[in-house]
Amino acid sequence: MDLLEKLTILSDAAKYDAACTSSGARRNYEPGKIGNTSSSVAGCCHSFSADGRCITLLKVLMTNCCVYDCKYCVNRRSNDTRRAAFTPRELAELTIGFYRRNYIEGLFLSSGVLRNPDYTTEQMIRCLEILRRDYAFNGYVHAKAIPGTSEELVTRLGLLADRLSVNVELPSEDGLRTLAPDKTKAAILRPMGQIRDAVVQSKAELVKYRHAPSFAPAGQSTQLIVGATGDSDRHILNLTESLYRRYRLKRVFYSAYVPVVENTLLPSPDTKPPLLREHRLYQADWLLRFYGFRAEELLTEEQPDFNPLIDPKCNWAIGHLDQFPVEITTADYETLLRVPGIGPLSAKRIISARRVSHLRFEDLKKLGIVLKRAQFFITCGGRMRSGLRYSASTLVRQLESIQRGELPCDGTPVQLSLFDTAG
Repeated sequence: MDLLEKLTILSDAAKYDAACTSSGARRNYEPGKIGNTSSSVAGCCHSFSADGRCITLLKVLMTNCCVYDCKYCVNRRSNDTRRAAFTPRELAELTIGFYRRNYIEGLFLSSGVLRNPDYTTEQMIRCLEILRRDYAFNGYVHAKAIPGTSEELVTRLGLLADRLSVNVELPSEDGLRTLAPDKTKAAILRPMGQIRDAVVQSKAELVKYRHAPSFAPAGQSTQLIVGATGDSDRHILNLTESLYRRYRLKRVFYSAYVPVVENTLLPSPDTKPPLLREHRLYQADWLLRFYGFRAEELLTEEQPDFNPLIDPKCNWAIGHLDQFPVEITTADYETLLRVPGIGPLSAKRIISARRVSHLRFEDLKKLGIVLKRAQFFITCGGRMRSGLRYSASTLVRQLESIQRGELPCDGTPVQLSLFDTAG
């Protein structure tokens, strides 16, 4: 099998891994080294850096041979598919060749489990050692730490990569036992804890010693598959919050399950991937990370799943109308963040602008507020937007229509009072 055939097979096998990001890493230019991370080829994917740039990564597996038989995975042991494997030298030369041709700006490396986790990780480490030392590659590398790998090998991998990730994949332990019997919760969480501790220790050493080796400077991430099991959005979001808190993850990625294999324990092959559900989870994830929300606020036992027609923030606001409307001219930063249509940047702009001028509704749109949603939940100078009247019952319908794009962006006022419950 030639190199192009291997690349075609192993890049296609990597496409279901969504945990692909380059945010947070910084490797400045160094004399004698190639590349840095400060600033239509098979296997290339697009990601975004911390400063918002779109960059291209070579996203590929070391091998799609796997001793595990996870029922949801296209690379599982029992699946009849073409198998291939790069040697460490082949993949290193392929990566540096693509980089020199300006096809890519970094590498996203994962793998099936060949023989056992330690052997597979050793192959990945050898590839990265060739890249970093033989070719002096200083670009971005995201590597997957395989559950069950020894601590020594995870440490070596983290010293070569900018970011590590350990995929949780299935949100519940019952799901793992049913669909991935070769994996355990303990085997997945153990390397996550090790990576967390090593990152903290590395940062402390860099404060004391300028040239101390850096361990996974961009931290770690993980991926959760959505829709392969019957786990609710509430269960997934609670798990997400716990992972952020306990393991200091940079990102949790959500991947709508794509039926690529047929099994009685999985959704049927003609089932559409739950892409809207994935989108709602990403929106809720941002509320946890940047808006000060907690998982228990967004979903309850009575409402365990997100409303597919309304984004999570609007859905929360509708259930807490007693906290609205919010007065734009006096509300603090945390309160402004709770208003649908107002994000961290626009909230800071509001606080800054109102120090020097009297804000009007006409000014809010210039500050980046999405008025088509925010107008229902704010007052400006003690007044709501002119002509805007609605009730709790009609508010839901209006927001659904706005998110479907059926109403103009500036909103269409309806002649109903905010407190007219008969509405």
